[in-house]
Amino acid sequence: MRRKLLVTLWTAVAAFVLAAPLAAKGSFPERIALPDDFRPEGIAIAKRGTFYVGSIPTGAIYRGSLKTGQGSVFIPGAEGRSAIGVELDHGRLYVAGGGTGKGFVYSARTGQLLATHTFFTPTGPGQTFVNDVVVARGGAYFTDSVRPVLYRVSGDQVTAISLTGEIVYGPGNNANGIDTTPNGKTLIIVQTNVGKLFTVDRNTGATREMKLNEPVVNGDGILLDGKTLYVVQNRDNKVAVIRLNRTLSSGVVTTHITGPNFDVPTTIDEFGKRLYAVNARFRPAGTPPEKEYWVTQFRKAMP
Repeated sequence: MRRKLLVTLWTAVAAFVLAAPLAAKGSFPERIALPDDFRPEGIAIAKRGTFYVGSIPTGAIYRGSLKTGQGSVFIPGAEGRSAIGVELDHGRLYVAGGGTGKGFVYSARTGQLLATHTFFTPTGPGQTFVNDVVVARGGAYFTDSVRPVLYRVSGDQVTAISLTGEIVYGPGNNANGIDTTPNGKTLIIVQTNVGKLFTVDRNTGATREMKLNEPVVNGDGILLDGKTLYVVQNRDNKVAVIRLNRTLSSGVVTTHITGPNFDVPTTIDEFGKRLYAVNARFRPAGTPPEKEYWVTQFRKAMP
């Protein structure tokens, strides 16, 4: 009886140990639903797996858990606000305000609006589009897809830095996704309409093209992970994986990540070996927007 009991106990323990990793792995949903009609664009992820997603038309911020997939609207939308790119740094959420010409700063803990920065005051549509943001040395840097400038926010001070050098603005969306090297000295941006990448001197705005073996047209959000750069190609429903050289002067598109849960992904962030992309589900002009939106989980590319 004792031996039979011990065997039974060990069998139960073994079953629990074997099942635990499987349950843990399955506890991160591959698809996380967002509120109906939310119309998302940007995403930022905290170290413990809390994520923040912004709403384009209202400026609302949704906060949820990558592990459970559950969440709720954290910051309600408001008149005169919009949320495109989102960046989380030291307890603050930096939000690019799109066509409002503004950048917003919120407390990631309470949701309180800490600051509103007016970069450019448009007098009509299409004059500015503050698209994405990254925090690096010197402050938070915002791209403008219409105007060839970066906006730097350092404390209460706002500086417009003209983009010079090899980037040439044209029709459509220009500078879009932005990231920084680990030391914070060099910025990287993608130019959506022509599919080019550039390094940017954060102090002078001087740009240098990063030569690629193929363009990344429709490049939107970007993520630098070591010497691998992920570029979301929104309307192509794929993510380009680019291996960069040591000096960041060139890169090779080694593969593309695709998946059935991609529907015009826009921005991207990481959590360990997982990547998460927001599906904006953009449709042709004149077409009613979709109702359902979600965040897609997928794995990083193998080196």
